[in-house]
This record gives sequence, structure tokens and C-alpha cells, in this order.
Amino acid sequence: MAMSEQKRAVILVSGGLDSTTILAMARAQGYACYTLSFDYGQRHRGELRAAARVSRILGDVEHKVVTLNLDSIGGSALTDLSIAVPEEETHGIPVTYVPARNTVFLAIALGWAEVLGAHDIFIGVNAVDYSGYPDCRPDYIAAFETMANLATRAGVEGQKITIHTPLMTLGKGEIIRTGIALGVDYALTVSCYQVTEEGLACGKCDSCRLRRQGFFDAGLADLTHYLPPPAEP
Repeated sequence: MAMSEQKRAVILVSGGLDSTTILAMARAQGYACYTLSFDYGQRHRGELRAAARVSRILGDVEHKVVTLNLDSIGGSALTDLSIAVPEEETHGIPVTYVPARNTVFLAIALGWAEVLGAHDIFIGVNAVDYSGYPDCRPDYIAAFETMANLATRAGVEGQKITIHTPLMTLGKGEIIRTGIALGVDYALTVSCYQVTEEGLACGKCDSCRLRRQGFFDAGLADLTHYLPPPAEP
């Protein structure tokens, strides 16, 4: 199929395990993929390099990075350096939740989709193995899709916009097995909330724990590059 005949899709990519998997899934479904990342003032900026890397390797058409200063409002351990990233398991909505993040991200993805003439947006939210974020739930995605079709020229003219969440009901092990089957090299991805400039994961944050458990559940070796444990005194 020629590129001009391919359906276009905007794929939200963070450089992490889930978003890399949905990019591979969209490509396998025949979409011409336009990947979108955000430099939003996050402490884990290594994810931006990973997002560009996996987008290129998995064959995107264009990769765009939009700058947002969500650190100017703070309210999250990911955007406010005075709030520590928890390294123990927490309950309820954790301090790593970034207020309204997915709403802001999806709104910008929606705008780019209209410019591209794309009617499909992919996001790697998950309601099984996730951190309790309210903007990762099926009801939220359904509500945003309804809004998208009310608020856009495409929607008003009858060109339905669909928000795809292919990982919504999958466990992390299932997600990893899906990606492996599609040729994803997860060693290229970054999930850690405290990843170093060299791309080393802390191995202690919630995201690292979910990732490590996912590889265990999938029965596969975890090829993540972790920080070495501290030396014995």
C-alpha cells in the first residue's frame, strides 16, 4: 500500500514499554504512524531520547516533540523536584500522578490528528497493571472520545475520531509478550521515573516494579539497564 493510501494515526509515545508496544501494534495494523511526545518538565527526561529512538526504529513517518511547562504548576513528583518519587509500594492515587496530563496530551494529539487528516489516536493506557491514575480508566477514554467528536471539525463533519487503547485490559506480562511477537526490543525503552542521563533505571520506583514484574510474568529476561546496587560500607 502506498504511503498516501495508508490510514494515518497519531501515536502518543513516551519511550516506555507500553507506548512502544502500541506503536508496534499500530504499525502492524497498517497505519502510517505519526508519533508524538511531550517535553513537559518531567524529571525523567531520558524518556524523550528513548521515544525518539523507538519511533525511528519502528518506522514512524514523523516524530514530534511538543514542549509544555507542566512543571510551572507542579503538583506531582514527576514535575516538582521537591516531591520525592516513592520507592515503596503506595495505595490510592500516588504522588507521581501528573494533574490532567492525559487530558492535555490527548487534546494536543487531537489537534495534530485534525491537521494530518488522521481519525485515529493511539494511547498506551492500562487499567490492569497500572499505578492508579484516574486518566487511565476506560470511562475516561470513552468520555474524551465523545468530547473529541463534539469539539472538532472532523467530528462535526461525520469523520469519527477514535481513541485506541489496545492495552487497556492486558496485564504487563501479556503486553510484553505481544510486543516481543511484533519484534519490539524492550532494551531500547525507558520506564523509570528516575532514569539517569545515561539511561539507567533506579529499579525501585513504581514503574520499575511493574516493569520487572511484567518480564517475570512473561517468563522472559528483564534486559533493563538498572543502576548498580550501592557498595557495601
